[in-house]
Amino acid sequence: MKIHQISGYIQQIYLAEYPDKLLLLDGASRADVGTILRYIRDELNRPVSDLKAIVVTHMHPDHAGAAHRLKALTGADIVSSEQPKAWYAGIDGVAMHLTDLILARYMANRMGKPKRNLWYQRKLKVDHAVGDGDTLPYFDDWQVLTTPGHTDRDISVYNAKQSTVYVADLMVEVKQRLIAPFPVFHPNQYRNSIDKIYKLNAERVLLAHRGPVSFDEKAKQHILETAPRRPVTHWRVTKIKLKSLVKSLLARG
Repeated sequence: MKIHQISGYIQQIYLAEYPDKLLLLDGASRADVGTILRYIRDELNRPVSDLKAIVVTHMHPDHAGAAHRLKALTGADIVSSEQPKAWYAGIDGVAMHLTDLILARYMANRMGKPKRNLWYQRKLKVDHAVGDGDTLPYFDDWQVLTTPGHTDRDISVYNAKQSTVYVADLMVEVKQRLIAPFPVFHPNQYRNSIDKIYKLNAERVLLAHRGPVSFDEKAKQHILETAPRRPVTHWRVTKIKLKSLVKSLLARG
């Protein structure tokens, strides 16, 4: 098995290649569909039907956006966390979905990327719902690890034979230091997830927005020391900014 790292629209894409099949370690963004298909056909010289499974680690635009379209074009199955309801359920879910799309567009602008279609369905149609300790369908050398915190349903995938774990957005790198992502909905669960990944002692930790990193004791401690202890979410940040604005207006009055 070989893992290919592909530069995506606003994140890294990881494609695991086997002699008879392919595994996409995350659902990428809607803008990455063509990139993924071209890589399979042109770089690997394989039919796109060799893609057998697409993991969706969580529902953000750069991790779930390409899943449905890729399934339609390749026949691959979608694998994601077993959950009782959709992440973007209800009126609040609609608002959060739109906000996340705006944030993805903002990130693309910051990176100097051209405008692309990022729209995707806010409710994922899962072929295989998985839980902690399960193996991936068709790929029993990959184990599912539940690693919530960033959202309530984040999963990582671990290959013990290769000593490699893909953690998606569980951690990001800023100024050459690993830190917690934004948002963090569940701070306590987040800390447990960081500890779970550290205890794997994996040689390669693959990040969605960086690539492979070394995750040692020093890196773990820095994340735990700097990670939020209360939820840091879109709405909470908006409320803080609104309060600051009101105070400023009252002070002027």
